[in-house]
Amino acid sequence: MSERRTILDSVTSAFVPVHPEGHKFIAGFAVAALILFLLAPPLGWLGVIATMLCAYFFRDPERVTPERPGLVVSAADGKIVNIGTVVPPKELALGEALLTRISVFLSVLDVHVVRAPVAGRVVHSAYVPGKFLNAELDKASEENERRAFVIEAPSGEKIGVVLIAGLIARRIVTFVGEGTSVAAGERIGLIRFGSRVDVYLPAGGEVLVAAGQTAIGGETALTELPGARASGP
Repeated sequence: MSERRTILDSVTSAFVPVHPEGHKFIAGFAVAALILFLLAPPLGWLGVIATMLCAYFFRDPERVTPERPGLVVSAADGKIVNIGTVVPPKELALGEALLTRISVFLSVLDVHVVRAPVAGRVVHSAYVPGKFLNAELDKASEENERRAFVIEAPSGEKIGVVLIAGLIARRIVTFVGEGTSVAAGERIGLIRFGSRVDVYLPAGGEVLVAAGQTAIGGETALTELPGARASGP
């Protein structure tokens, strides 16, 4: 019995869960594939492939987030395309002091579930309509449609997180709002089909990643908050 259970666990672990937001899309592709099989079987197989690709896009793997207080982790999977010091966008309401911005580009092959980079409380949320430029371009941070969050950490420091729609992504889904308490690595949103996520960090922290590096949402450490170090033992 134990051997049978081990085999079953191994098979189950090979399948990555699909986020509920993707169920209706997968069902739509599956129905289309069935219709194609009835009308033209060769095209039905294309429908099956499309259904599998849709399920792959909406995958939602579990992540193991570091538990060290004050550690800021990546909010998304993808390639770090830019690290710089900038004035935060007005929608974050963080003033005009320079902050460190780390931008992650999510291709259609990356996991698109966005996670809280730090534990704390969502103290601000704002939606900004805009364009749908290629999210890998730096100007997408200022011109594309986006949803901005500010999370206040227990140390009092505020982290900005901006979910940005891209050339193909036309829909940003959020799971939290103002007043919501979140854990580091907790799911806060999802962007459909290619996008970008910017994280704005207080000045003074050592950046632990580099441009061109691949980040894993909820796991890759970006920096440690200066306030957390100051209040530590």
